[in-house]
Amino acid sequence: MNLAKKNIVITGAGRGIGRQIAISASHHGANIALIARTSSELDETILQLSKTGKHRSYILDINDRSSIEETFKKIYEEFESIDGLVNNAGIQPPIGRFHEVSIKDWINNIEVNLFGTIACTHAVLNKMIQSQSGKIVNLSGGGSTSPRPQFSAYGVAKTAIVRFTETIAVELREYGIDVNAIAPGAINTKMLDEVLEVKDIAGSEYYDAIKRKADGGNDPLVAAELACFLLSSESDGISGKLISAIWDDWKNESYQKTLRDDVDIETLRRIDNKIFFKKT
Repeated sequence: MNLAKKNIVITGAGRGIGRQIAISASHHGANIALIARTSSELDETILQLSKTGKHRSYILDINDRSSIEETFKKIYEEFESIDGLVNNAGIQPPIGRFHEVSIKDWINNIEVNLFGTIACTHAVLNKMIQSQSGKIVNLSGGGSTSPRPQFSAYGVAKTAIVRFTETIAVELREYGIDVNAIAPGAINTKMLDEVLEVKDIAGSEYYDAIKRKADGGNDPLVAAELACFLLSSESDGISGKLISAIWDDWKNESYQKTLRDDVDIETLRRIDNKIFFKKT
């Protein structure tokens, strides 16, 4: 996957999946603009990037709407253009039954996960439209394709991100801009530790988390490589999809052709037994 000289912005790049995407993209030749809230974590990520290329870090809380435009203005001044955006920054709490959690915390989750993604996307689109090119990769995840009890805010936000992805993909198709979402799989990050901390409040996921902690979880490199594929020209024409890094055969050229040709595959649709059927 050739990302040589591509300017890629990655939010939530200080740790976890965001850091791994940054590392992989840099080793595929990209220039990286790293965004995160914590300076020390950004410094650690920078040290792991390829020694070639231009890499810069920017401290930003994507829940601070007034600072997003200013930060992206700085990125454009430094890099001149943005070829790809990875909306990875997000939070998981509150964890617990909906009626028992703080509504303030619940709304804050939507503000960060959904509106943060939307605001960062909005910040790059006008210039991508002008250049008639661009790649946007949004991180979806648990709760976006089926109910996720005890994680209602996170599930709602991630589901909305998928529909947002599908909708703007249609709007932007005429400009040569591809927009996709990825489900990274069960990766052991800070979010796993949050589940372990609340124990039974997380319901059955607490016991799943114990097992994942012991097993090591899925390799974040798989999700990072999928992100790099979707940022590269190899994925041109694939847009509006939710692709699983773990379960989908996204490296297969035949599958890639299906993604381009079938408007309904890897999307959110209602099972009605008329057009869409439940597998038996």
